[in-house]
Amino acid sequence: MLLDRSAPHVFHRWIGTAALVSLFLLRVLLSQGWYIVCYAHAIYLLNLLLAFLQPKFDPSLEADLAADNIEEGGDPELRDQEPVDDEFRPFIRRLPEWDFWLSATRATIFAILATVSEAFDVPVYWPILLMYFCTLFAITMRRQIRHMIKYKYVPFDFGRKQRYGTGKR
Repeated sequence: MLLDRSAPHVFHRWIGTAALVSLFLLRVLLSQGWYIVCYAHAIYLLNLLLAFLQPKFDPSLEADLAADNIEEGGDPELRDQEPVDDEFRPFIRRLPEWDFWLSATRATIFAILATVSEAFDVPVYWPILLMYFCTLFAITMRRQIRHMIKYKYVPFDFGRKQRYGTGKR
């Protein structure tokens, strides 16, 4: 299947998706319509991005569960136990890269198809939608970055192996 053969080509897949998104945006700009479709598409992509940046096992939820356990009469010994910071915990995404790409590509294709129908061309004042999306994006990403800093995780590895020691022998 074509999707299976495209799996190792991450860069090329994302270039194709970026081309589809550019085609969609060009369609919206040239036709001066379908702003609701564009807004819904942007919100969906923001939702996918957040799921991509978040860990599968959220440390804030684990801390809340431990606190709830103590409040409900759980084992008080759990309160004194702190996780070891030096312990290796790999970053596992809530939404893997493949699923992120596939969902983003499918959503973009559906958005392009929606611009074919006049039923989705609802007249709206687009600057309000743009301003609301920019505000939503800023608030959401600020919250996500604070969460990443608080729980000390970085969702990107930049393709480099971590090296230990000075390297001189």
